[in-house]
Amino acid sequence: MNLKDYIRDIPDFPQPGILFRDITPLLRDAGAFNYTVDQIAQQCQGRDIDAIVAIESRGFLFGAPLACRMAKPFIPVRKQGKLPGETVSVEYSLEYGSNVMEMHLEDVSSGDRVLILDDVLATGGTLAAAAQLVEKAGGKVSSIGLVIELEALEGRKLLEGYDIFSLVQY
Repeated sequence: MNLKDYIRDIPDFPQPGILFRDITPLLRDAGAFNYTVDQIAQQCQGRDIDAIVAIESRGFLFGAPLACRMAKPFIPVRKQGKLPGETVSVEYSLEYGSNVMEMHLEDVSSGDRVLILDDVLATGGTLAAAAQLVEKAGGKVSSIGLVIELEALEGRKLLEGYDIFSLVQY
């Protein structure tokens, strides 16, 4: 299955000059969605993973079913102020702004090997922030998994030293 057939381009979203890779057609097709989660799970074979950390909000769409499929804990990384317990936070830059991400401090134990999962790698700021959160909590980033990688934005440079896989590259 060619996943690019289920990803559409939306020009000038969320602002002029940005080409948004929209995964809603993929989510709308149960076969393509299931195939995507299967492909991520296959990429995880042989990797030491104790927990799945997924980034709000589209990362949740793939992280939750993957965690169920792999029988691993699901740990959400959310925007500031959305988690009720004690959190650890990181401020980071996006290609079109900045944000603060948080994770419950108790969700990652010292030494936990974590897969960080999101839908897209653009400039790498969000994923780098998630990696910092995991490491601040005492965990180790085992791998970073993505559905889409926008290679021209060179997000891997910001994530140097991490094991990264992506299913689709543009």
